[in-house]
Amino acid sequence: MNFVKMHGNGNDFIVIEDLNNKLKGKESSLAKKVCHRRYGIGADGILLVRRQNATIEMVIINSDGSYAAMCGNGIRCFAKYVYDNSLVKDKEFDVITGAGIKKISLTVDEDNKAFEIKVNMGFPEFKPELIPCTVKGENVIGKVIKANNKEYKINSLLMNIPHTVIFEEDETLISEGNEIEHHEIFPERTNVNFCKVLNENTIRVRTWERGAGATLACGTGNCASAVIANKLGFVGNKVNIIVPGGKLKVYIENDGVYMIGNAEYICKGVYKF
Repeated sequence: MNFVKMHGNGNDFIVIEDLNNKLKGKESSLAKKVCHRRYGIGADGILLVRRQNATIEMVIINSDGSYAAMCGNGIRCFAKYVYDNSLVKDKEFDVITGAGIKKISLTVDEDNKAFEIKVNMGFPEFKPELIPCTVKGENVIGKVIKANNKEYKINSLLMNIPHTVIFEEDETLISEGNEIEHHEIFPERTNVNFCKVLNENTIRVRTWERGAGATLACGTGNCASAVIANKLGFVGNKVNIIVPGGKLKVYIENDGVYMIGNAEYICKGVYKF
């Protein structure tokens, strides 16, 4: 099996073409093997390249074998891969994901390779039943929960996938995300973003990802964090995000939340299984 390993701000993925659906039913076990950082290639997840009719499709499986509807860093890697390898011809194209169709816009270099990827991530959902979250009310903004023998003021939403945003002066306590991820109010678990506001245009984010643990970056988490920071009046609608793996821009517009960043190749090879 041929593969390419890529990363978006340090969030790494194994990209595999499966245009003939030969890996159907094997995705979970394959992801566990190839993503293992001792016995496999090592990654936060795999990205399978498929098609539905003429439209390219991205299927994401986390390193623990669980399915993910969407991944912001993953879709930037995916978009660069399919364009650079001529699986799509246009600089603007659609990608089918588990969270619906995402619109891609690329900026290319003099060699016609994508170096900046802009993704319309759609709109956030705040209703608890859509996240899903068992908290009663119109939203889950400023709610207090107990975990890790302490209290957290949480802000939860669906940004393609469930996210919880917590503003802390010390956003490095990333391991605390594990217990919050599995808190009883989240029947499908949640991603957890620890944020610090640096100024009116910039926030710093660390993310504990559902199904992957602490990662160097999370695209949907960055979008969720920017949306909540904007909703609470901490930042404007154009937000710079600093994560351990690099930087990203998020624009909150009338037609959706836009994520803008790059993606990089790490290596390619053949995996035998």
